[in-house]
Amino acid sequence: MKLESAAAQLEALGNPTRLAIYRILIEAGRTGSPVGDVRERIGIPGSTLSHHISKLVQAGLVVQERESRTLCCKANFRTMENLLAFLLQDCCVADARDRVLK
Repeated sequence: MKLESAAAQLEALGNPTRLAIYRILIEAGRTGSPVGDVRERIGIPGSTLSHHISKLVQAGLVVQERESRTLCCKANFRTMENLLAFLLQDCCVADARDRVLK
């Protein structure tokens, strides 16, 4: 993952409303959640929700699928896993290097 991609994803999650939406979608699992259900849980107008979901979609964190007449949002778990791996890829390397040098 490139630094710019990680920064864009973290920026999208840096908004409290978008983070709340994302957590709802993570909780929903791979089946996702209808937009209407997310709106009810968050308690914001549909147009505002649409704006926030759009930012998450642009960052690759959320995908939307139409199921009949219902628009369903799903967390993109692969993207989330890649972001977490990127954040942790060099975890504690300096500690290990220091132990080897001693």
